[in-house]
Amino acid sequence: MHNSLFNPEKQQQDTTSKVVAGLERISEAFKALLWEKAKTLGLSPIQIRILLFVAYHKEVLCNVSHLANEFNITKPTVSDAVRILDKKELIIKDFSSSDSRSYTILLSTKGKDMVVQTENFADPLKRQFEGMPSKELNTLFGHISKVIFGLHRTGILSVQRTCYGCVFYDKQQGKDYCNLLDTSLAAKDIRLDCPEFELKG
Repeated sequence: MHNSLFNPEKQQQDTTSKVVAGLERISEAFKALLWEKAKTLGLSPIQIRILLFVAYHKEVLCNVSHLANEFNITKPTVSDAVRILDKKELIIKDFSSSDSRSYTILLSTKGKDMVVQTENFADPLKRQFEGMPSKELNTLFGHISKVIFGLHRTGILSVQRTCYGCVFYDKQQGKDYCNLLDTSLAAKDIRLDCPEFELKG
């Protein structure tokens, strides 16, 4: 027990444990902000996250199977959330012509209005970073993007669309490079959620 990263004495002796504990605090802040917005609008946190995801991603990704992987939850949980969003007339189910059970999730006009009301919930968290010097912010982001890719490689995160796992990503003369954009990538240029992402085989 003494070596647990949750032990404050261990944290004092190990910066890595402090970093993980700090990330846990930030995660709690994100969840608290999301819950507060959800309660205000009469939605659940997962319903808000589904609306935001559908608003900003390709239709091919907006289905129950992919959303379950995206949020690391079960298909029945996503289906229940989608059913309520449909009942509230916030989404439209666009059924496949080849499979009547398969559908793409689209936003209704009412759903688009709801996105406008919900998408600012994390702004208080964002403001905490806005005063940070750009060099420090870029370094922080560089480390975060590599941690996210590492968590995907170990199977903890099931979905990622970051440059490091993309077929277009390369190393040229020791520098990150995108073959699609035909350009070198600085740490700040690495994307966490790239629309052109294609999984590297």
